[in-house]
Amino acid sequence: MNNNPNQTIAYKIKDNLYLNITDRCTLECAFCPKFNGTWKVHDYDLELQHRPSVSEIINAIGDPSQYEEIVFCGYGEPTLRLKVLIEVAEYIKQNNGRVRVNTDGLANLVHKRDVLPELAKVVDALSVSMNAQSSDVYDRHCKPQLKGSFEAMLDFLKLAPDYIPDVTATAINGLEGVDIKKCKALAKGLGITFRQRDLGIVG
Repeated sequence: MNNNPNQTIAYKIKDNLYLNITDRCTLECAFCPKFNGTWKVHDYDLELQHRPSVSEIINAIGDPSQYEEIVFCGYGEPTLRLKVLIEVAEYIKQNNGRVRVNTDGLANLVHKRDVLPELAKVVDALSVSMNAQSSDVYDRHCKPQLKGSFEAMLDFLKLAPDYIPDVTATAINGLEGVDIKKCKALAKGLGITFRQRDLGIVG
């Protein structure tokens, strides 16, 4: 990993490499560490001094084939930099890497079009933060900036398996009002996998 000395663009956890490409987000989740005064994941400081260019990200990756997966996931929403994400993912795929995008599932709402056909060309897996079983619980914990975010996220999850072979919805166990069983049932009804995350454990 060839990171800029002033910021962490790529960081390794186990056999995966994670890419920190933006600090912007469509949500202000109450449980997100960056809104609670820390930008750290494990021993990595993910606070960005500037949003890295495509060439900076590629330089930070090096050889994609040495990792089990390369995951777009920092303390921001990677699909907000869709063009950059796709260009970097193209490089990864051309060099025998596997691409996963961890997302809030609001890309279609933000970009006002279905971006899944674009992602399908370069993305192997999606992990979507469902976070709650209902819009009221979702709004309480995730504080979305855009109206109808919960419904838009569910629509994205419903469409995603038609384009991406590996789609998982996640929710965090331990958040007040979040019913993990109902979240799992919601994911099952959409025909996708569900994974429980645990409060306070990142990465």
